[in-house]
Amino acid sequence: MTIWQVERLGRRGDGVAVAQGTASGGGGIPEGTGDVAAGAANRALAAMTLPGEVIEGEAAAGVIAAPRIITPSPDRVRAPCPHYRTCGGCSMMHARDDFVASWKAGVVETALAAQGIAVKAGAVHSSPSRSRRRAVLSGRRTKKGALVGFHAKASDVVVDVTDCHVIRPAINAALPDLRRLVALGGSRSAEMKLTVTETPAGLDVAARGGKPMTPELLADLAALSRQAGWARLDWDGEALVQRPPALAMGRARVVPPPAAFLQATIEGEAALLSAVREIVGDAPRIADLFAGIGTFTLPLAERAEVHAVEGLAASLAALDAGWRGAAGLRRVTTETRDLARRPLLPDELARFDAVLIDPPRTGAAAQAEALAESRVPVVAWVSCDPVTFARDARRMTQGGYALTALEVVDQFRWSPHVETVAAFRRTQRPD
Repeated sequence: MTIWQVERLGRRGDGVAVAQGTASGGGGIPEGTGDVAAGAANRALAAMTLPGEVIEGEAAAGVIAAPRIITPSPDRVRAPCPHYRTCGGCSMMHARDDFVASWKAGVVETALAAQGIAVKAGAVHSSPSRSRRRAVLSGRRTKKGALVGFHAKASDVVVDVTDCHVIRPAINAALPDLRRLVALGGSRSAEMKLTVTETPAGLDVAARGGKPMTPELLADLAALSRQAGWARLDWDGEALVQRPPALAMGRARVVPPPAAFLQATIEGEAALLSAVREIVGDAPRIADLFAGIGTFTLPLAERAEVHAVEGLAASLAALDAGWRGAAGLRRVTTETRDLARRPLLPDELARFDAVLIDPPRTGAAAQAEALAESRVPVVAWVSCDPVTFARDARRMTQGGYALTALEVVDQFRWSPHVETVAAFRRTQRPD
């Protein structure tokens, strides 16, 4: 059996282990623990391990499927969730919280350093356990009923979850009703996707991939939704039961489209908004790019005029309705536009005193190019992917901006996902 030492964690949280030799006599003592050639054959990924740990196991295709811990790290803890070993939703529950926070900050710093940007992250804001108000669950009908939960790691197998330590208690409590929904409307041959959001009016459930609607199924689902007390049930784009699931966005209240993007936790959203407000300061005119349903637009409109740009018309309609129904907000304008294909150009950006941008995981290469050529004084950049953020940050710095502040927001507790919010301030005129 091969003995390995974990030297670091990869971007997805798996340990990068280096072969140290083989165990002698089954005693777990490595032979030949001197220098190891730096070839790929001497390295492998090992899930649920930590830097410095000595492990035992055999690698196949560069992966140690079932590592046995010989020497544990002092940062190792017992995972509180009974599903942790099988569920692929979490991958870092075996590590201390302070270690995870430091590691996530390091992931962002390393990505930036690879693009030639040396910066240290400031605050790290970690959402507490059981705080996810929005979850995308998988459902599969079985002979005996239904499974609802998350996929096993790197698998299409649905792990049936009974008590998730990530999602809000109201979503946990709804798992039996969600299984009933899948049993009623799911197909044995296809998986369902359930986007569940906790709102003040009750749960907002958007089901995708279910059976075609029939009068009988409609009656059964409507009865289930009423009994469960859900605010809305949307079945493949058809609203079956609806009590407006409005969400607070500053002073405004917004009814999002079914399955709309939403910041995962209230705590994470508050940390992002606080940082954004600090960056844009008293700027009187702000452009909010990739504005969604108005998470930042509407709170910023309490003291600035905001132009919200988003590719999804339904999200912008919800944002606009929320603004029109709120009192005391400054002017908000909206524009439906695919910023990946048609970014706001420098002459269009010239009328704004600050820009906020919150792109998807793929980043905003085209918009970064236009911003780098603009004269906007300050840009608040929110990102959910360190690599694409670092790529776009490099273009901003090449265009004369300085990255002056960086914070890390961990809304996806115990996962490798990490969000950042950064301040870019123009220090040189564009060419």
